Amino acid sequence: MTSSLLTPRRRSRLGTTGGVTATGSTAPTRILDWRDPLVASLLDGIEVTADSETVRRIETLRRAHHRITEAVRPVYSVQDERPVSEVLRRGRGSCSQRLAVLEAVARAAGVATRVRGLLVDGTFWYPRFPRLRRIVPDRVLLAWPEFRLDDTPSASWLAVSELFGSLGELSDGGEAGFTNSGSETLFEALSRTAIDWDGATLCPTAGGAGCDLSAYVVADLGRFDSRDELFARHGQTLCPVARVLAEPVMGRHRAA
Repeated sequence: MTSSLLTPRRRSRLGTTGGVTATGSTAPTRILDWRDPLVASLLDGIEVTADSETVRRIETLRRAHHRITEAVRPVYSVQDERPVSEVLRRGRGSCSQRLAVLEAVARAAGVATRVRGLLVDGTFWYPRFPRLRRIVPDRVLLAWPEFRLDDTPSASWLAVSELFGSLGELSDGGEAGFTNSGSETLFEALSRTAIDWDGATLCPTAGGAGCDLSAYVVADLGRFDSRDELFARHGQTLCPVARVLAEPVMGRHRAA
């Protein structure tokens, strides 16, 4: 049984309440403070030659993802609104914070981003906290990034789930899906398997973890121009008091 005592009160988190036509932006925000030199350094030396701007942008983001994986140690930090520059200075961050770093790098490279707000059932995190299930929040708010592939008004958006290939390609790769246990985190798993929140795929590995995670989605909150906007409207996963109490321990505890 998950806990609702740790989550924000008086927050409407049902249905699609976000702007489904969110246009995104390349502008810096309080969280995505990409003008900081540490963010710019993640792009140093990444020079991609491609036949199209779309392919160039995708490859740039893939290489940046690899650098972030190496530069930011995975921990269970609960401060989703921590600025990207601070995450990089600490050299550690949660999946949410590492995804924010990737967004910031994208904006620094001229790629507009927005986020999809997903409420995910807390039981999804049970494998990581087998002895602490009673204090796992009943709902976890995910800011799932999307990237605009070109600068035209009708440009398509690429969900971070498909940064390394379409969901179909990733689910047909012969590997099991994401287990949410062990040393691999959601951020790393993006590069090898489908992370499917919409029920569009099945992993073929018999007896392995599935790629279809849609059963854990409690509510789709829609699209937002930035994660700052999403958190301002719906709050973070934990209430302020819970974050203050949990962060000193969880913010240093390696994800494993």
